[in-house]
Amino acid sequence: MSSLSRLIALLSVLFATFAVAPGPASAEPVRVAEFLADCPFSHRLPDDPIVFPGLPGASHMHSFFGSRVTNAHTQLADLQQGATNCNPAVDKSSYWVPTLYRDNAPVEPAIITFYYLGEGVRDDIVARTQPLPLGLRIVAGNARATGPDDTTISRWSCLHAGHVPPSKDFVNCPSGTMLESYLDFPQCWNGRDLDSADHKSHMAYPVGQQCPSSHPVPVPKLRQVIRYPVTGDPSRLRLASGGGFTMHGDFFNAWPAAEMERRVRDCIRPVIKCGADGRPS
Repeated sequence: MSSLSRLIALLSVLFATFAVAPGPASAEPVRVAEFLADCPFSHRLPDDPIVFPGLPGASHMHSFFGSRVTNAHTQLADLQQGATNCNPAVDKSSYWVPTLYRDNAPVEPAIITFYYLGEGVRDDIVARTQPLPLGLRIVAGNARATGPDDTTISRWSCLHAGHVPPSKDFVNCPSGTMLESYLDFPQCWNGRDLDSADHKSHMAYPVGQQCPSSHPVPVPKLRQVIRYPVTGDPSRLRLASGGGFTMHGDFFNAWPAAEMERRVRDCIRPVIKCGADGRPS
């Protein structure tokens, strides 16, 4: 082998030994318009600061999540200054639902997640979604329902048991699973009011994948997903408000305005799945 050939061979070995391998390609974000908050059970009271403000004990029993200070007298400033158990801790909002009972003993959820979503409307509407306004109050579902009908918004299902069809009333979940409740809040705002006399009229659900002209401002859809550690005979279950078809949720928004705006800007409008920190997950 000539000197030149030996030099070329040596350089090839050195290059192979010390060459830096290219780093992994940056992962593309998951194309789902979403951010979330995990807010465990906080406390239980027969209060409702939206429907019965200033009247302790006037409501059926509610289970509260997120803010630790919510009671019948709660105002926005109380939430902003009070403690929360949400992840992220920046979410000072209060969320509550009628307490679930099994054989008349209260059962609190094991897993509670609140998803903020850009879905149910056209892509161009998602792209102009506005932040949920600070202090907004919404009630979704019908606490006075007398049976499951076409107006029932909530759904019940079983975790990891897809063979059990979802229902508007309680379902029989097999052992080793959990009972799940899903409830979507309206995502079209009238652009003016933070509440209304019935706590619903200032909001609306989309029609034909767009917001109605009476409620022209698209905001993130709040989806409440609650998992209870119960299985078996649904006849042993009831909500404080009645049957499973009376499931409803209350939301009192106390996200800091800048944080809500950032998440809408970085997650919802560009259709990127974000975690609790509001960053791509």
